[in-house]
Amino acid sequence: MKRPVRGRAFAAVYAAAALSVLYLGLLAILPSASADARAEMVEASRLMARASAALKACREARGLPIDLSVDPNGTGLVGVERSEITTSAGRLEAKRTTTNPAFAALAVALLREAGVRRGDVVAVGASSSFPALIVATYAAAKSMGVTPLVISSLGASEWGANAPGFFWLDMEACLREAGLVEADPIARTIGGEGDVGRDMAAAGRALLVARIRVGEAPFLEESGLEGNVARRMSLYREQAGARPLKAFVNIGGSWANMGTDSAVLSVEPGLARRVPLPSPDRRGVIQAMAADGVPVIHFLNVHGLCDRYGLPWDPRPLPAPGEGPFPGRAGAGPRPHAALTAVYVLLVLTLLFTVPRKL
Repeated sequence: MKRPVRGRAFAAVYAAAALSVLYLGLLAILPSASADARAEMVEASRLMARASAALKACREARGLPIDLSVDPNGTGLVGVERSEITTSAGRLEAKRTTTNPAFAALAVALLREAGVRRGDVVAVGASSSFPALIVATYAAAKSMGVTPLVISSLGASEWGANAPGFFWLDMEACLREAGLVEADPIARTIGGEGDVGRDMAAAGRALLVARIRVGEAPFLEESGLEGNVARRMSLYREQAGARPLKAFVNIGGSWANMGTDSAVLSVEPGLARRVPLPSPDRRGVIQAMAADGVPVIHFLNVHGLCDRYGLPWDPRPLPAPGEGPFPGRAGAGPRPHAALTAVYVLLVLTLLFTVPRKL
């Protein structure tokens, strides 16, 4: 009676070996991210590089040369230390780091990880403190075929879009003329403390108010936090129409987006897995979106973003478009490798349990 038992055992071993060979073969040919995702990431990084070149040319055409001691890579995406619209302190190295085209690829990866796909709508709260991250988000949206609903605040921290004669409004106009920005913002605000520029010079506030009023985008002037957040959420929903908001991208530390509760400082950079929810009177748009079940992508802690996603800090020169640590998990929701491994382990365990304990 032992031969049939041995036969079953050998058959089970052979089957497990065959499954292992098949499993390893599939791992070798299956990409860690879909081909579409990688194509979108490369395209986004190229779009961001083109945007930087267009901004550099536009800035120089206006007689505003780039200071290479501040912006050694000559991107045109770094401002000055202080100006009349400067709101708060900012770290120069962080602003330079975000000019890396790989941030546009990262934006694609994070949007896809959040479940965003072609034809979807995403909400964007954009502080002019990080113009490069705004450009990266626009590039990601364009490469993915996604509609960004942007509310932009024009006050900027040190080294952001605060260079006299080249504020975010000017940069946006240059990018629009170059065909690199197509979506109009759904609203603009002054930004800064209280979203009304209390921390900037009076002349700066007056300048921004005048420029916003002559533009076509609505001027959001609500100074109370709850009313401001409610108005922003209403604008996002109105513009999205019947389509759901698939993600919220926060760029910078806008008062209205961050809220006033210190717990917001614990929100991790990138795709946030957990967003603390304080009382409604202290919530910003980040928390309001999270409360509605909308995934939040948080672009503020640049050092944390670099550490979490493997991007270089203050690189010189910048990596070429298409280079960079494209996150392997950027794909289409569930990871095929994880599913394949689960099936493989289940089948092998089933086979092993069929082998008799005594041969």
